[in-house]
Amino acid sequence: MGFATPDLPPVDPQEYLARPVRERLRFATQHWVENGFGTAKFVFLIYIAKLVLLHAFLGVVIATSTSGLHFWDVSGWWNQPIVYEKLVLWTTLLEAIGIAGAWGPLTFKIKPMTGGIRFWARTGTIRLRPFAWVPLTAGTRRTPADVGLYLLLLVSLVVGLATPGAGVGDSLPHELVRPWLFIAPVALLILIGLRDKTIFLAARGEQYMPAMLMFALLPLFSFATLIVGLKLLIVVVWVGAGLSKIGKHFVMVIPVMVSNSPCMPFKGLRRANYRNPPEDLLPSTFARFMAEGLGTFVEIAAPLVLLFSVNRTLTVVCAVFMVCYHLFIISTFPLAVPLEWNLLFAYTALILFVGFPAERGFSVVDMHPAWLILAIFALLAFFPVLGNFRPDKVSFLPSLRQYAGNWATGMWAFAPGAEEKMNRVQRPVHSTVDQFVEFGIERDWAEVLMQIGLGWRAMHSNGRGLFSTLLRHVPDIEQRTLREGELVCNTLIGFNFGDGHLHDGNLIAAVQEQVGFEPGDLVVVCAESQPVHRMTQDFEIIDAALGVIAKGRWNVDDVVTAQPWLPDGPVPCEITWTADATRFPLGRAA
Repeated sequence: MGFATPDLPPVDPQEYLARPVRERLRFATQHWVENGFGTAKFVFLIYIAKLVLLHAFLGVVIATSTSGLHFWDVSGWWNQPIVYEKLVLWTTLLEAIGIAGAWGPLTFKIKPMTGGIRFWARTGTIRLRPFAWVPLTAGTRRTPADVGLYLLLLVSLVVGLATPGAGVGDSLPHELVRPWLFIAPVALLILIGLRDKTIFLAARGEQYMPAMLMFALLPLFSFATLIVGLKLLIVVVWVGAGLSKIGKHFVMVIPVMVSNSPCMPFKGLRRANYRNPPEDLLPSTFARFMAEGLGTFVEIAAPLVLLFSVNRTLTVVCAVFMVCYHLFIISTFPLAVPLEWNLLFAYTALILFVGFPAERGFSVVDMHPAWLILAIFALLAFFPVLGNFRPDKVSFLPSLRQYAGNWATGMWAFAPGAEEKMNRVQRPVHSTVDQFVEFGIERDWAEVLMQIGLGWRAMHSNGRGLFSTLLRHVPDIEQRTLREGELVCNTLIGFNFGDGHLHDGNLIAAVQEQVGFEPGDLVVVCAESQPVHRMTQDFEIIDAALGVIAKGRWNVDDVVTAQPWLPDGPVPCEITWTADATRFPLGRAA
């Protein structure tokens, strides 16, 4: 990787772009093994500076200065719950603005680097409602009322940050943010979420809203009940994420992350995650150990030990492990770069389990009344359970499948010249390729970088299924321009986080309202996550002008055993339903 310039692959751009799809995928995936995306090193320094200075330093300064504490007296504030509360508010604010996760060039926001508020504080931009049955949510454009609710959310978070704390009403010497100050952000997150799932997910409502509810309600019982409730929350998140990695998808995530990590200087260590690169890019035994051992079993076991341990040494060891776990994730700069979330959770492990250990009155048996334990666990587990059995009903974020590799995904295929019609959409940014060009990269090279992004998708199990479906059932695929759905929705709604529900049929319909594609202009394959109770994944083929034209499924065993570039041909993709074939005939590619 160059420091100031990207490490461009050793190809002639025009010759490379003229190759067939599978040849481009082969080069992109084999290049990825040792080079990742080839991002310029200074980009990672930007993220580190943002994390350390904006999130951590400024967040702690604000939290301590508004709570009667001194920033330089770390021993005096590190285990103060009001600091934790305010850091939750601060992180939510940054996420809601769009300058925490899903920010910057690593999420293909090139120029400008910020989506978020540029979209959500502007009327007329695309709004995606989560549930069609909710009254007063019809429409696909953001209204003045939507913008007003969004700005009120930001204000409510700032008010909570700026307001001094108050006593908790018992004998413990701790102050908390006044509980009623959390009512407004919680209520606004719910109202906004019913009309606009993008902002709710971007603000990480599924993570921070339960914490704010606990901040508001549990102090009414006791301070210990509040701390134990927060412990239950983070343990459910950790264990839920660990359980979601049990399966055949997650092992493919580790090699891709490691190959792209700027903290992995030795190419030999990158290659060690693959069976026999460059010809065999399936995960190696080492990658399987990293995924199934450290990434799954230990992520489940260590939090459970933290929850029930009354041994100080064991508690500290497990807490330190979870801190290191989150720091490792930060070091890989993963999909959507949720660095702030990981840093906050690392601090959470320390303040809750080391600062308030179980043996000092903060164990699960110290929660009163006891029925709260079951009630909190049931509420926290509801969406993860539902989302794993019915992934079509719940985003992968409330389902706690952030890193599981088992995601809803999509691939957009534009007919020649059709992508330019996307400029008819009301949005404050240009397409990703145009952003690269405005940044100073030649257009052909910008297209090559987009192809490297497609290679990244092909290295995951769902990518094999997407490309197989396109190759089998879109006969003119070699003439089309392929775009990763993540990057398309990035420029349309200002946010992308690995959730294919953000660029499924609802977004396609919203785009069609403004663009008016002709039949065949845009064909999209949208694939759903694998439910836990069967070994297949469902997909839809959507024509922007005609709607859903076919439905089908592929077998997970087929996609996890295929090489990324499908050298043996596309994996079987069974079509289970088609619309009128005379409108858009489907067939096996020639």
